[in-house]
Amino acid sequence: MAVITKTDRSYPEKLLDIKDPPARLYLRGREELLSRRSIAIVGSRKCSEYGKIVAMKIATEAVDNGFCVISGMALGIDNFAHRGALKAGGDTIAVLGTGIDVCYPRQHRDLYERIGKEGLLVTEQEAGTGPLRYTFPLRNRIIAGLSEAVIVVEARADSGSLITAELAMEQNRHVFAVPGNITSMFSLGTNRLISEGAQIVSVIDDIFYELGVEPRLREDDLTELGKDEILIYSLVKENGEMPIDMLCFKTGKDFVTVNTIVSALEMKGFVDYRMGKVMSIKF
Repeated sequence: MAVITKTDRSYPEKLLDIKDPPARLYLRGREELLSRRSIAIVGSRKCSEYGKIVAMKIATEAVDNGFCVISGMALGIDNFAHRGALKAGGDTIAVLGTGIDVCYPRQHRDLYERIGKEGLLVTEQEAGTGPLRYTFPLRNRIIAGLSEAVIVVEARADSGSLITAELAMEQNRHVFAVPGNITSMFSLGTNRLISEGAQIVSVIDDIFYELGVEPRLREDDLTELGKDEILIYSLVKENGEMPIDMLCFKTGKDFVTVNTIVSALEMKGFVDYRMGKVMSIKF
């Protein structure tokens, strides 16, 4: 375990900018991750299968685009954010609401140990501090403070992740929310955030463009595309941009068919269609 204070040179500058920065941080793992470009992925402890998939997908793409993934090691969305980053071979930071030597929840012992070895565990609580109601809201300000952006995947109306989003807004961080079904309890919080000004995640690449990063294409992303989609995407990628009529000529397909395929690729975040031209936005 390592301990750093606000007067240490290794104390993260990002935290010095927030209101009431922690006087000291207890660390276990790779301290250098505190200086990495990072995004936070948070959400409800109880989440849907959709939320799980989205959290892991965002974490995977964050890793591919050079970001460390931060979350709170809670059940639900936090869990899948950390595991998505680790599965992609990337880095992750878990900010704890307990002492550095206390694993909470207990069923995350494997995740706690793995992050302590491959990533970084962070807390302001002294060793031996167990899970207390007031320590988790305090933890949330550190999650927001260490991150360039906070992405809320799913949140109930009373979810603690909404506190993290509010703190991020106060700290002038980017706040994104994944829209959800208006009849789902898991989407009440995220949809409300969007109505209050959070940036909507229409496609995952929205996050990285907003942070000034050109999204990279994973090879396995292509497995999500059909044969015709791959054909048209490959043509656009090779040329940088192409008008619809040229795509029709190159593929031998009619306008309606090509336009439908381009629309599908645009929704999936592979191309952008503006002013009559289709442009590749993944490389």
